[in-house]
Amino acid sequence: MDHLTDDNLNLEQAPIGYIVGGGLKANLQARLTVPAQRIQEGAFVVIESGGWLFYGLVTDIQLGATDPRFADEGGQTRLSPHMAKLLHGQTLFTNIEIMAALMMEQGPEPGSPAYDAWFQQVLDEQVRPEPVKTVPEHHAEVRLARAGDIAEIFGTEGKGGFFRIGDTLEQGHPVCVNLDKLVQRSAGIFGATGSGKSFLARVILAGLIKRDRTAVLIFDMHNEYGPDDTASDTGARVPGLKGKFPAKVRMVGLGRGATIRGMHPDYHLEIAEADITPEDILMLSQELNLRETTSTTLEALRTSFQEGWFHAFKHMRINAYDLDEEGKRIPAADSVEAWANEAGVHPRAAEALHSKLRRLFNASYVVETPAGNALNQMIENLDHGHHIVLSFGTHESDLDYLFVSNLLTRRIRHVWETRTNHFRSGRQGAEEPRPLVIVVEEAHKLLNREMAAQTTFSTIAREMRKYYVTLLIIDQRPSQIYDEVMSQLGTRITGWLGDADDIHAVLTGLAGREALRGMLARLQPKEEVLMLGWGVPMPIVVRSRRYDDDFWEALVGKAVKRSNTDILDELGY
Repeated sequence: MDHLTDDNLNLEQAPIGYIVGGGLKANLQARLTVPAQRIQEGAFVVIESGGWLFYGLVTDIQLGATDPRFADEGGQTRLSPHMAKLLHGQTLFTNIEIMAALMMEQGPEPGSPAYDAWFQQVLDEQVRPEPVKTVPEHHAEVRLARAGDIAEIFGTEGKGGFFRIGDTLEQGHPVCVNLDKLVQRSAGIFGATGSGKSFLARVILAGLIKRDRTAVLIFDMHNEYGPDDTASDTGARVPGLKGKFPAKVRMVGLGRGATIRGMHPDYHLEIAEADITPEDILMLSQELNLRETTSTTLEALRTSFQEGWFHAFKHMRINAYDLDEEGKRIPAADSVEAWANEAGVHPRAAEALHSKLRRLFNASYVVETPAGNALNQMIENLDHGHHIVLSFGTHESDLDYLFVSNLLTRRIRHVWETRTNHFRSGRQGAEEPRPLVIVVEEAHKLLNREMAAQTTFSTIAREMRKYYVTLLIIDQRPSQIYDEVMSQLGTRITGWLGDADDIHAVLTGLAGREALRGMLARLQPKEEVLMLGWGVPMPIVVRSRRYDDDFWEALVGKAVKRSNTDILDELGY
């Protein structure tokens, strides 16, 4: 963190302006008493008035004049510099617009007999900031927030679940997010390509793993989170979660013999043909360009072959014919057409489905009998406090991602629902389920308007909070995510977005979105993020932590050389 300058220190000690107007529904207006260049959009300010502290963000900076002529006619050429400065000070001014978000009782004077009792109430959270319900007085002083103000609102790093996600833009004061609260509802990390959202996601995931109160399942489509990687823009080494948390993170490869960036995973995942349901296929309607008749054909297959429908259909032949006793050509007994005629399904529709499913039939990770039950092993790992990074390896097509992630999530959802119901019904021996966060990249491919109704992920976003399962979605095109899903995201952390539709989508359903819209559009392309929603008490712009060696040293301490015995002990051998 950069050291504070003398100017910033002085700004923290003295008022920067005073209230001159505004209202409860409209933003407050304050007249600056310091040069406008020393205040930036997004600055966190505090207003002291009538025994209350009002906390807000600067959302606009406006030039004004007591008379338009003073602004239109330059006085520097007609008056001496001293006179021009005096005239400007009386006739020209700068106002800032403040979006007040929270207010809190100021309490007794420090050092007074009542102060200690009041401060204990603050520590016990009996006195907490609350949403603004009134306005400060005219001429109430406005100042930049101090470190104590930031800590009062956003918490102190290292206490409970508070984790530093970045620093305020001007003063560099630490800003925390409550990880325990963050995972109580689904959350989203957004930003245009190259804005650093994947690095920010790594920072938050590292915090969750270090906190160790939540199980994390990461669908790693591009093999970025488990092994070490290289930054595309700088060429610098990017530490992976597996290397930093070898005892807590399990790296799983998709398909027998898969490696991830040259590393061997802890174990491999294969999908059993018997685990595939017609619903899993229907979820791929858009990707496979399936017809409206597909559901009828799939139901007929399940009726004919039960759980073995996928295996049976895979081994049927197309355009296979035999000759009957009279020499006429008839569909072969093992052909798609023969089964379709017997099941009362249109043969051409069945053959078309068979052709479109060939991509899954040929997928190396779909087998009749897996070498081991990796899915149960993943669930057991998550139960015991380990975290899973499922790397797709060479299977990086949208079809692989959609199919595998939805199938696994459907099974995991069922397990967590069952366990939650057993726990809440008081069944003997039933323990409270460990909260689970499922991390999904490229979320718009799973949660767009066409797919949302079919995937398990939309159900998790809407309903699974009560079953201890939430999502952390990472995406560069939030406008393509279904509105109903976006409205269910409790916390949104967003970097720069260049598209107006994406900005609108991120702010959907939030109070003060008009004031925040311009702020979001003017974020720096890298490192600056806007945090808002359930996981933070009020919106705030921060400079996010860098995902570098300094971050890891602060999180887990300096790396020390460990013996083989220490490593085996950590792994449980």
